[in-house]
Amino acid sequence: MAQVPVVNVTDLYHPAEDPGDNFDLIMPYGLPEIDLKAIILDVTEEHRHRLDAGVPNFHGPRDPGIIPVTQLNAIFGANVPFAVGPFSRMRAVDDTMEGVPRFQQFGIELILETLRSSNVKMHILSFGSARTIAAAYNRDPELFYEKVACLHLSAGSTEPTFLEWNVRLDPKAIIRLVGTDLPIALYPCANGEEAFRYDRHNTFWALRDLRWVAGMDARLSRYLAFAMGPAARMDFLRALEGLPGDILEWPEDRRHSVWETAVWAQVAGREIVRRPTGEHRIVPRGEVTPDDGVIRNELVPCRAWSHENGLYSFQLTDEPTNFRIFVRDDPAEYEAALNEALPALYQSFNP
Repeated sequence: MAQVPVVNVTDLYHPAEDPGDNFDLIMPYGLPEIDLKAIILDVTEEHRHRLDAGVPNFHGPRDPGIIPVTQLNAIFGANVPFAVGPFSRMRAVDDTMEGVPRFQQFGIELILETLRSSNVKMHILSFGSARTIAAAYNRDPELFYEKVACLHLSAGSTEPTFLEWNVRLDPKAIIRLVGTDLPIALYPCANGEEAFRYDRHNTFWALRDLRWVAGMDARLSRYLAFAMGPAARMDFLRALEGLPGDILEWPEDRRHSVWETAVWAQVAGREIVRRPTGEHRIVPRGEVTPDDGVIRNELVPCRAWSHENGLYSFQLTDEPTNFRIFVRDDPAEYEAALNEALPALYQSFNP
């Protein structure tokens, strides 16, 4: 099976700011279709110091998610390289960010090194601000046109009326990238009002509860317990060997917000299906049968343009374009299907 080479850019922190990032990072390790070439840790300075959000009883401060990346490398027996991007926002859309501290340039350099060393075009996935990607593009745009198969931007709103979180982290980065001719897939996180409402073109959905985590591989459930539990521990590798975590005892009505599933399904070439038995699963496209009902999770062509605040507008088109945008038919059906299919996928991962 030919794997899809991926650079994953994630605003993963430790302790967690949004524990969904810890869930999300399991995907490129667990999906056999993905060849994870590099992880870039996207950091915004003020969020390192925030005390008002995060895991229960430990709201911050926080730093780049070096610990959870190391844990997943250990669990999967991998040696995926990772580096940290700039902490500060871009000063201009053409900023190469060569003036930031040396350590914070390693993420930019790792993107460029990974692209240069690849014999095939790569997919870059952005979950968070896109500043490291934009700065790397500004340093070598020709390399991006030569080596990037698609830039997947999980950011923005379906209407330019709500300043979505990932755009707000660095508006100039979104303006820079949307203004290029790169092949770009857009996955709006929010609708025109907020990030926790539904639209045909945004990716938000909610998991009803997380009790199913207890059915995952024990090391992965401990990894999530470590990320989301209230205990502060320094022995982050020993914790994978045995940690009774609060996550395994969460109540039935504990909800978990998700935005990333659409991206991974697209990049991995998977479909969300309803089997003739009524079960919902996320399966490789080659395993879809005529009897399966496919739950739409698609990219369609569009035109897109950015605004001064970093948000973008889009318009569906049949004309040639470098943009595609996510679409689903019925958000309620989509959410109901994934409440069964996504836990089953996570439980199938066997490091």
